[in-house]
Amino acid sequence: MPLRLVQFRYGRTNLAYLLCGEREAAAVDGGAVPEILQTLEDEGLELALVLNTHSHSDHTCGNERLLEETDARRMSSVDLVQSGSIEVDGQAVSIMHTPGHTRDSVCLKTGDFLLTGDTLFCGKVGRCFSGDVEGFYRSIRRIDSLPSRTIICGGHDYVEEYMDFAAMVEPENPHIDDYRKDYDPRGIMETLGREREVDPFLRLEEPSVIEFLKRRRLPARRPVDRFRSLLSL
Repeated sequence: MPLRLVQFRYGRTNLAYLLCGEREAAAVDGGAVPEILQTLEDEGLELALVLNTHSHSDHTCGNERLLEETDARRMSSVDLVQSGSIEVDGQAVSIMHTPGHTRDSVCLKTGDFLLTGDTLFCGKVGRCFSGDVEGFYRSIRRIDSLPSRTIICGGHDYVEEYMDFAAMVEPENPHIDDYRKDYDPRGIMETLGREREVDPFLRLEEPSVIEFLKRRRLPARRPVDRFRSLLSL
């Protein structure tokens, strides 16, 4: 049986996840501690692993209590990078090292689900706190090489704000209004194929994106220049 994904909201915008098998589960960025513990109890699951997509405190804030309340083992994002892949209840979860937002950022892939943390949200990429814009660009390109059916599951819900950004860059893009209409805060995930229709950072070759940057007198010669320019806005 493939792993099931359960999404939880906590704080104002944060998103936490449980990867659930038949007997065991793994928490990813598990800040929604009460809800995660209740789900484990309701479904009769043992928490095996506590994982993080990166080391920022708004994503690691639930780790200590989850470890205290269960027999789970913690793996840091550095541990995940070194392992390359893990198993949850016998099912494979592959690890992609995606530096850019932070140097230790990772994505976790199981089936069609890709847990992207703050590397890629629904609608836009994260901020480049590492300072390595070219590395961040390569990480996004790596994600963009995945099949269109891949489901992006990010670390925050910034959909409304980021659709405003997308509309500023491409005001004539008809897909943005449809994306807004389908927004449901109870479930923040979307296919990579649909992200490619609206996210300017996945549309760097589009003439409308290039023209927008030129009008702003921002560097636009190479895709990585466009990526850097969009990040500066």
